Amino acid sequence: MSISIRAGVRAGSPAAFGQIFEEHGRAVHRYAVRVTGDWATAEDVVSLTFLEAWRLRARVEPEGGSLRPWLLGIATNVLRNTRRAARRHANAVAQLPPPEVVPDFADELAGRIADAAQLAAAKAALEQLRPAEREVFALCVWEGLDHAAVAEALGKPVGTIRSRLSRARKRLQALTEKQLAATASASAAASSAAQGDLQRRAARGQVLDDCASAATTLRESHR
Repeated sequence: MSISIRAGVRAGSPAAFGQIFEEHGRAVHRYAVRVTGDWATAEDVVSLTFLEAWRLRARVEPEGGSLRPWLLGIATNVLRNTRRAARRHANAVAQLPPPEVVPDFADELAGRIADAAQLAAAKAALEQLRPAEREVFALCVWEGLDHAAVAEALGKPVGTIRSRLSRARKRLQALTEKQLAATASASAAASSAAQGDLQRRAARGQVLDDCASAATTLRESHR
């Protein structure tokens, strides 16, 4: 990124902010989607990130490289606040009386949103990491930032970023293997239960057939 763009952002130029949005808005949105697993929430994160960038524009150095690490660092803080707000909301909802049970039509849409299902699975595994490890993993692996850029985004030493990423990779592998084993076990149990249900239904059907046959025979014997 040229110095003039950095200087323009620092000065609050709408054109400069428009340009960095064009260049990095999708990256911020992609990062937010991967972390939250929700497209609508990710759009809110993008809006809040660029509003916060406007507020913090005076901190931008006139000279330097891409502003992508700076924006992703702001997005990381926005995501932290979003998670805290979500926890507060969940705690408040938990205090309310249980809602009336309504039919869930989500399964009808599952086949149309395979990507969302994969994203949810990835998010579930990632959320089992510690927050600091999760942030480093998302920025390094998903966003492709190098250690120095992530260190800039999070305000941490490069050595800290390396060690967190190493721990995150190891823990994520172990958690993934555990999740796969649990999924396989649950699938086998569901299959066994379904098979047992079919057998029970078949058995009931055979009993009914036998009863019907006996009744027919009895009626014919009385003729």
